[in-house]
Amino acid sequence: MGLLGAHVSVSGGADQAVARATDLGCDAFQIFVKSPNRWANKPRPAAEAEAFRTARAESGLPVVAHAGYLINLASPDASTREKSRASLLDELRRCEALGVPGLVLHPGAPKDDGREVGIDRVAQGLDAVFAELGEADVRVLLENTAGQGSTLGIDVAEIEAIRGRMDAPDRTGVCLDTCHAFAAGVDLRDADAYERFVATVAEGPGLDAVGAWHLNDSQFPLGEHRDRHANVGDGAIGVEAFARLIHDPRFAETPMALETPLGDDGQGHARDLATLRSLAAPAA
Repeated sequence: MGLLGAHVSVSGGADQAVARATDLGCDAFQIFVKSPNRWANKPRPAAEAEAFRTARAESGLPVVAHAGYLINLASPDASTREKSRASLLDELRRCEALGVPGLVLHPGAPKDDGREVGIDRVAQGLDAVFAELGEADVRVLLENTAGQGSTLGIDVAEIEAIRGRMDAPDRTGVCLDTCHAFAAGVDLRDADAYERFVATVAEGPGLDAVGAWHLNDSQFPLGEHRDRHANVGDGAIGVEAFARLIHDPRFAETPMALETPLGDDGQGHARDLATLRSLAAPAA
């Protein structure tokens, strides 16, 4: 079974996220390293970063971070691209300080400028950020998307196109989201379709490039291009697809984080983890 976990809050200090992940029974976890809805945050105290490093090392739990939602390296607006690069650089430096090896990033949206222009902008933006970052043991994990509007990353091939135009593609990897793949038309309920999807990853960036999975059911039917997460088994994907994924030995060491609704009682992730761990491997 894969390394099952969830996105947890850093409220009260980054080290508190480790405690929350441990209390939840996570095998891995995901955090924000700053507010996802602001361009800038005050610097994180060095003592807090050290406390996180110590707590995470003691827990032994793998961790990834998710980048802010405002970042759009493909934007048609030059000032937005500049702010996006600065914000991404700041988040990567925060990851480095915390010892977080991967930062999940939505590729961005070029709007009316076209997908090819957008792909070029993202590749150039990533190279510029990495050049300024210098040597750091942290990768950007480009996430597949539901394909809403002009959003890039509708399939693995588009992510690989971004990496193929970079000077330093090895500084990036991939994060795969089940809801996004399903919304983009990948029928994860079908074993053959799942295998074809994994094959595209293996033939493109490679399975070693997969730094994380997001485990989210979908509120909407297949191919609707709607990014709306549902709790595991409560959406259109269903539990069999999740059983197939979490028991896939190719991803046994890959962090798998829930981003599902918490519910009114805040126990959504706990229930989803229990559901996942109750699932037997599908018959061959």
